Amino acid sequence: MSGRAFSKSLKELRVHMSQNSPASRGLRDFIVKSYPGLKEANPGLPILIREASGVESRIIARFELGRERKIVVDNLSASDVEQKFNALVSEAK
Repeated sequence: MSGRAFSKSLKELRVHMSQNSPASRGLRDFIVKSYPGLKEANPGLPILIREASGVESRIIARFELGRERKIVVDNLSASDVEQKFNALVSEAK
């Protein structure tokens, strides 16, 4: 996953997760592992990470023309989160 540059039509990524909920564990692990490489490969892409107690684990991608797509990743492993994330960002054309 690290070092992958995304299409220019992907304008923003937002990640919402709980700091300590077991349902967010896979997303937290994915972010810890993947964020440095994602940011290095896409320095101009805003990647916003928001932590709040009890929030649903989700990743929201904003594409050009204001189109947004959200995926919920509660109770998934880090590898499952990565698969869903890859499918999400591949929607950028």
